[in-house]
Parts: sequence; structure tokens; C-alpha cells
Amino acid sequence: MFEHSAIQAALVISLIVAAGMSLGKMKIGGISLGVAFVFFAGIIAGHLGLCIDATTLAYTETFGLVLFVYTLGLSVGPTFFNSLKHEGLELNAWGLAVILLGTAMALLLYQPLGIALPDMVGLLCGATTNTPALGAAQQTLSNLGLPSGSPALATAVTYPLGVLGVILAIMLLRTLFVRSSDLSVSGDNDDDHTYVAQFVVVNPALDGKTVAELSHISRVKFIISRIWRDKQVIVPTAATHLNINDNVLIVTNRDEVETLEFFFGQRVKTDWNRSEIDWNHIDSKVGSRIVVVSRTVLNGKRLGQLQLRNTYGVNVSRIHRGDITLLATDDLRLEYGDQVVVVGEPAHLDQIEHFFGNSVRLLNEPNLGSIFLGMIFGLLLGTLPISLPGMHEPIRLGIAGGPIIVGLIVGALGPRMHFISYTTRSASLMLRRLGLALFLAALGLDAGADFFATVMRPEGLLWLGTGFALTIVPVLIVGTVAVMTRRMDYGTVCGMLSGAMANPMAMNYASDTINERTPAVAYASVYPLGMFLRVIIAQVLIMLLA
Repeated sequence: MFEHSAIQAALVISLIVAAGMSLGKMKIGGISLGVAFVFFAGIIAGHLGLCIDATTLAYTETFGLVLFVYTLGLSVGPTFFNSLKHEGLELNAWGLAVILLGTAMALLLYQPLGIALPDMVGLLCGATTNTPALGAAQQTLSNLGLPSGSPALATAVTYPLGVLGVILAIMLLRTLFVRSSDLSVSGDNDDDHTYVAQFVVVNPALDGKTVAELSHISRVKFIISRIWRDKQVIVPTAATHLNINDNVLIVTNRDEVETLEFFFGQRVKTDWNRSEIDWNHIDSKVGSRIVVVSRTVLNGKRLGQLQLRNTYGVNVSRIHRGDITLLATDDLRLEYGDQVVVVGEPAHLDQIEHFFGNSVRLLNEPNLGSIFLGMIFGLLLGTLPISLPGMHEPIRLGIAGGPIIVGLIVGALGPRMHFISYTTRSASLMLRRLGLALFLAALGLDAGADFFATVMRPEGLLWLGTGFALTIVPVLIVGTVAVMTRRMDYGTVCGMLSGAMANPMAMNYASDTINERTPAVAYASVYPLGMFLRVIIAQVLIMLLA
């Protein structure tokens, strides 16, 4: 346990992670620290005299951080870029206000309180529970030839109250400003925005028109999966003609149903969106099947390019991608691992299975090669110097900023670049947890030797108070304004504040207490940009003023 070797390093890190994960399951007042407890287990181990070789410690910390931020970027990339088109810009603006207010407080307080700037940066990282920013700050100090140990110690001192401070702030916001009626579940929180409806063609302008012509006439996007004509069932192709009194089964977006009722002329009130519907027993000659895209050559292909209606006589109505259900329009790009809902005759469905691959076994194998390749690109991006006006030395995205940026890009745009980034949800979560646990274990072990001695000194109490102020003041000010202006619901405010403060524990607490998914959605929208900005800010503060 005390003689440095590869086995001893593996043993110590494993012991810290195992103890931290076990203790992290405990709940006090409904609050659980989860994987964050690994950090405190590392501090205790360091305080008890455990240590490992410095090079091995640095490697463990670096590899864990890179693995965590890159796989995090992969998982939230699609959500992040999609949210920017809608409410994400507003959410990130509120998150930016939290970040700038906390940074301004740190700049105003460090001289009057007599706290060295590197230590204040460490306090800010701990107060915002942003350990990747700490990693970037330590790397910058090392590049400048300055000691890099004290920021980690400052982070260790303020991290516990950083975790609890955000939770206390959102509890206080709820008590003071939120009515019980504002906590009701909004009802439309699922990610399936598609809707199945049946219409009767009574509009004379559509008589004799082909399916292809309908798509040009209507500005609404929809898929005709089946046509019932007298006692005949038809799987339509682009050349299929519509007749008056045809019954058509349509898949469209929820908010377009009324427009399509006016377009076709009459809506049948049958509810086709019940989960218990067996689509294979509606018609004897037409079935529905879900097939999985497991052929790499199809990754990034547009559905319209494949000509599935004309080639195989089938219709694709919807695409299940993770937790999201998408309308299968011609311009939609397929991604490796997509679950495709196909409608057609049984013989044609058998053929389309072979076309898409439909190999679940292949999908269960994590694509580790692409993950490590993406990490390489992330590290390379992190080393590129970026010159800013007024600064003597260029800044770098570093081992935290570079990988998360590449992860976001690959997660969102990988299929367009024909880059296979698919990973099962369990494998993705496993890699993120593994990386974060390794990083926190090494970080805590590094800071643990001097932790308790520092807390017991007068400056330790000063650090605790300063860190708590840096946590709770920006959250309370911005949160109060956001709640009182009613620009967003309380759950979204909680998720935004948690994402801006990089505090998943607060987000989990909000989701559990109000029984909504909105905190998680807002958190995923704000967290990447917030982490990136804090990584940059930590470097800029040190390089400008250190």
C-alpha cells in the first residue's frame, strides 16, 4: 500500500473509487453526492498518508478527465445543438449571467480578502463544482512555471459547500417565489413529437394526385404509411394516386394535425397513438417492423437518397434515436444505431431488414476505436495556441476544453462526416462514470495531504466563506430574476442554474423533488457551454493577472 509500483497505484485508485462510490449512495435529507464522493474519499486517503507515483497520478488524472469530458460531449452533442435552435439560446444567456456574476465577484474579492489569484481561481472552481476548469488552471500554471498545487487544495476546501450551496439556493427560490401550482407536471414532456392520424380524402383538389405531388402542394411534412381503398390496403409509393373517399394513415408532427385535416378534408377520430396497438394485426397483408441500422455505409445517408418506396415497396414512418422519435422525412440523415419503423408487406420487410443490417449484436459492441480517435483529436485541439488581444501568452483549450468541443461536434455532426460515434447508453454512461471517478480519485488524493491542516487554519475558514458566497450569491440573484420574470418554469430554472454551476447533484435533486424531466433537459443545454467558458475563464484570469 505504501511502496510505489504499478500494482500499488492501481490498488490505491481502486480502493478510493470503490469506497467513494459506496459512500456516495448514502442520502442525507434526500441529497446524495453520488460519484462526487470519490473526491472526498481521495482526500481522506491522502490525509491518511496514501500516495502514488507522481507520474502515474498525473496520468490517471489526465486520462480520467479526457475520457469524461469527451464522452460527455458525445452524449449531449445532439441535444446541445438542437436546443440552440429553440430555447437553448435563452437558457445559455441566463447561464452566462451566472458565470459572469461569479467571475466578477472573484475579481472584486481576491485583493481585499488577501487571497492569491491562483487560490481564488481554485475557490471559484470548487464553488462551481467545475473540476475540468481546475484541470485547465493547473495546466496553465505549470506552463507558466508556477506552482499548481494550491488551486487544487482551494477547490477541495470549497467543493462540498459548492455542491450543497446550489441545492440550498433552489430550495430557497422554491420557498420564496414558487407557488404549488407552478410545480405541476407540464404533460407534454416526452420526446416523441410525431403523431399518427387517419384522414378521409374529401378535398376534390386531391383527386387523382400522386403522393409525390402532394408533397409539393403541402408545406406540411407528413408520411402516408397506408391507404385503405374499399377493401384493399395499399402501401403507397411516390407514384400512387389518391382517390376521393380514400382512407389514409398519416404520420406527422403533433402540431400539424389540424392543418392536415383541412388539407384532406375529414379526420377519423380513431386514436392511433395508443401504446397497446398491434400494428401487425391491423391488416392481414401489411405489417410494421422496427429494424436497426447496423450497416456503417448507411451512416449519414439521407432517407430520400435510398429510394426505399420504389426499390423495396416499403414506407419508413418514424425513426427512434435514443429517447427521441423523429418524423422520417426525405432530408433526415440516418445514424448508426437508429431504430427505423418500416411499413410494408412481410416479404418486403424481410428484404429491408437485410438492407439496414438489423444486427443488434453489432450495436452491443462499444465502438472503442472511434472513441479513442475522437479523444486524440480533442487533445490535439486542446494544444493549439489561441492568441487574444492584450495577452502576452496564448491560451489553450487544454485537456478539458479540447475534448469536450470535439465530443460535441462528433456527437452532433458525426453522421454527416460519416464518423461512427454510436455507443449504447449503458456503455456511454459507464465510460463517463469511469473517467470522472478516475479524475476525482486522483484529484482528491493529490489535495488530501494538506486538506485538513488548511481548513483548520484561519485562511481555511476564509476560503470556506468566500467559496460559499461565490456559489450561492450568483445562483440566488439570477434565479430570482428568472423565476420572477416567468420567462421559464421552475424546473427549467433549476436545470439552467445546475448546468451553469456544473452541478449534476442539484439537477438530480430538482428532478426528484418536482417529478419532471425539464431540469435534465435544461441542464444538458447549458452545461457544455458553461463548462467550456469556465475552462477558458480559469486560464484567462491566471494569465492576465498572475
